Amino acid sequence: MAAEGSDLEDLSSNGLMEGPSAPEATEAVQHPTEMEEVSEENGGEEASEAAAATAYNMPLVENEEEEDGELPADFDRLWKLAHDNPQDFSSWTDLLQYSEQESHMTASRRALVAFLARYPLCYGYWKKFADLERRAGYTNKAQEVCVQGLKAIPLSVDLWIHYINLLLGTLNMNLPESSQCIRSAFEEAVAAAGLDFHSDRLWELYIEWEKEQGDMKAATGVYDRILRVPTQLYSSHYEKFKTHLNAHAPKDVLSAVEYEGLLEESKQIHKTEKAELAEGEDELPPGEEKEPTEEEVIPKMRELLLARREKVYQDLEGEVRKRWNLEEAIKRPYFHVKPLDRTQLKAWHSYLDWELTQLGGGGEKEVETEPDSMEGQEEEQKEGSKSSGIIAGGDRRVRILFERCLIACALYEEFWTKYVQYLEPQSLYEARGVFRRACEIHLAHKHTMHLQWATFEERHGERGRDMKYRMSLPSVVAHSCPPPLLLPGDLTEARRVLESLETSIPGLAMVRLRRAGLERRAGRLDESEALLRDAVDQAKETPHLHAFYSIKLARLLLKLCKNPSKARGVLQEALEISPDNGKLHLNLLELEVSGDPRGSPEGVQQCVTRALAAPLSPRTKILFSQRGLQYAEDYGTSVQSVLTVYEEHQKLLKELGNKKRRAENGDSEDPEKMSKGEDGSAVPAPPPAPPTMPHVPMTTPPPPMMGGDMSAAHAGYAGYGSWYQQPQYGGYGGYQQPWNYNQGYYPPS
Repeated sequence: MAAEGSDLEDLSSNGLMEGPSAPEATEAVQHPTEMEEVSEENGGEEASEAAAATAYNMPLVENEEEEDGELPADFDRLWKLAHDNPQDFSSWTDLLQYSEQESHMTASRRALVAFLARYPLCYGYWKKFADLERRAGYTNKAQEVCVQGLKAIPLSVDLWIHYINLLLGTLNMNLPESSQCIRSAFEEAVAAAGLDFHSDRLWELYIEWEKEQGDMKAATGVYDRILRVPTQLYSSHYEKFKTHLNAHAPKDVLSAVEYEGLLEESKQIHKTEKAELAEGEDELPPGEEKEPTEEEVIPKMRELLLARREKVYQDLEGEVRKRWNLEEAIKRPYFHVKPLDRTQLKAWHSYLDWELTQLGGGGEKEVETEPDSMEGQEEEQKEGSKSSGIIAGGDRRVRILFERCLIACALYEEFWTKYVQYLEPQSLYEARGVFRRACEIHLAHKHTMHLQWATFEERHGERGRDMKYRMSLPSVVAHSCPPPLLLPGDLTEARRVLESLETSIPGLAMVRLRRAGLERRAGRLDESEALLRDAVDQAKETPHLHAFYSIKLARLLLKLCKNPSKARGVLQEALEISPDNGKLHLNLLELEVSGDPRGSPEGVQQCVTRALAAPLSPRTKILFSQRGLQYAEDYGTSVQSVLTVYEEHQKLLKELGNKKRRAENGDSEDPEKMSKGEDGSAVPAPPPAPPTMPHVPMTTPPPPMMGGDMSAAHAGYAGYGSWYQQPQYGGYGGYQQPWNYNQGYYPPS
């Protein structure tokens, strides 16, 4: 596993391997940001999506197959094991270890490409891939590997250092364009990862390289920048900076503007001090006063220079102290498939909430780990930080912290959701990018995250170009490119997300229902009907699922399409497959009861007769018989028809046993007493509700639930359980005050 934290590589080792000639090398180097700018010019978001899909499908080198020959004996077996279960990390590591042991270039490259497409946050394997290409003599391809890795994990300080060292080892540093290329790479690195609390090694490498180039002024400029960023080794940087200033003349380490201003100030102070010492002595005539030389004022210049930096350092120390305990609580800042314990998850939540509070009320609570000694100085330090230019808070630091968190917690959807909630009010395009990274790479098999994404797309409907997107961060971190101009109300992306989810995880009823609901809300009832009909056809081999979809389709046809004949046909066809499904009989009875009793009064009695002939439980049959009797009483055209139904009902009660009379009379002591459904019809009291789904974040409304008609084989749909219990299907048991039909028609026996 790729734990970040490798030692700083020695610069002297960078020239051991011969590289291409300087012009060829400098032309081949293309930094991550430059590559993204090219994608922007070639089609915006569509181009970026295409690039993301092929980001790790790096082409094989020409004639590679002929050079390496056939693949090793066990490669195909291990390859199949890894692809059959891509979430099994050990299968991938077995494949990678075997390919490395066999020293087979093609096998190693294919294994690494496939692995990194699935686990792109593993820094160590990007480094191995680059080293593999470099040892084989493909230096340009080694650089491409590093660039691809930095696009996947731009906050990796170790990978940036490895990439820069690779450039130092392959470019001809005697040419000025090579130095500019290295400096550009350093600037990309500090822009992407320089705000990380553990970015000290990257800054130190930058400073040492500038010193090796003999540019002490540039080194001072880098020192000034790092002294405004809260990092772990902030005090070490300050001590090295003071040594740097004392070891060189101010003229050699300061910019011309700062040097001239400091020199003039030092001379004025020198004159003032000299005048104070010369009080009482004869003053020299005008024009004979001696100007102090630069050598005389150098000590004073250094004193003033350090005094200015000391103020910055004090502000920086205050910011570091506020973050120190929060950073110390993070024990695993790198990616790993092993679960994080609750303490670590809480630590990340606390850090994010605290950083959000620095924006001015964006967080939810204060962090308990903040030192008490800082409470009285907080406002003062905030003002000091602003005046000294300390990068202490704000949107940039919040985003950097979120990106850090999503490396260690990439497999936890709660943090992805939290990031989306932060970005959504600012930029729909950026929020969409977070969803895409989560669902297409890290949480590809977490259906709840995909459903949230689909809800997000449906809610916003791709409403035009998002003009405000990640302007304050470098593009390496932002993963940004101009979005296309879309028409308001376009639900194409929401449809694509749901279709992709159903393709990757087939058989999830909630996904098919969400697709049907999307089309229904869009006013496309024909598409909604087609989706449900397709689900009905595909579920014929699974009777309980077939019944569930049939009920949903029948309700759509009845309630929205206003086509009761089609709805009746769907339920009757389902009853042919599942005659013992009480919910189908109940819904068919609901359909008949809801019709005009003057049109076809025999429909209800036919439905009751069908239910009594079906292999249903005795209690269910009594309920149907009682409902038929109630309907006859309410809508019967003659008293004889009511008495006929009553006699059939009494006969059924005798056949099934006198103990079932409790259901007819509504005995309050009956443990299976009746309750009233949400549609007003009486139904049996539902069984205890199954466990509810875990909390769904605010990005998506609570998903609908389906219930008792799903078997253990579909336990994954348990979240739908409580919503589709028996009251939802319109059972017909008794009313809250059931009527004893012995009263009024026959004398008591």
